[in-house]
Amino acid sequence: MSVQAETNLYESMAIGQAAADQLFFEARSANSFSDEPVTDDVLDAIYEAMKMGPTMMNNQPLRITWIKSPEARQAVASTMPGSNAAKALSAPALAVLSFDTEWHEEFANFFPHAPERKEMFQDAGVRTAVGSNNAWLQAGYFIMAVRAVGLAAGPMGGFDSDAVDAAINAGNNHKSFLVVNVGKPGENPWFDRLPRHDAELATRSI
Repeated sequence: MSVQAETNLYESMAIGQAAADQLFFEARSANSFSDEPVTDDVLDAIYEAMKMGPTMMNNQPLRITWIKSPEARQAVASTMPGSNAAKALSAPALAVLSFDTEWHEEFANFFPHAPERKEMFQDAGVRTAVGSNNAWLQAGYFIMAVRAVGLAAGPMGGFDSDAVDAAINAGNNHKSFLVVNVGKPGENPWFDRLPRHDAELATRSI
């Protein structure tokens, strides 16, 4: 990107360059973390920011489990291949993101002006598809909220979700889909940034 194009990009934003860099242009997925702890107040702030993002009918199916006990952390890490397991064991904060497969039961709370629309989601297949799609949407908000509090996120897939659910979601209706390391970056935390598509490839006007 040319210097002029970069200048125009920042000038097009309602937030300052420092905030834009922190949230988007300089933000990276960390692969190592320092041992600086993440306080409960910061974890609360991440959730409070994340929950403000829009979802279908305000349905908010995402459920976050902060993994704090050594036993739970080991149980989650044991479902992953070696490098990801090591990250999960060392990150200052570890979150398992799940979606509530029975999210529609909260309709009266999240859609109080039309709670009868709960009936639209009695079919389990429809409910699961909507819950999963909107939880993934909220996962994006979660990562941005982590960046907004000045931390780095390291989202990871490739784990045995059934094993994670057996370890931490037994007795509830939650289905895990993403594990996220959270904290200050450690030594050599970044891989080389991979290419992003140009707008000419990824966007169009009709």
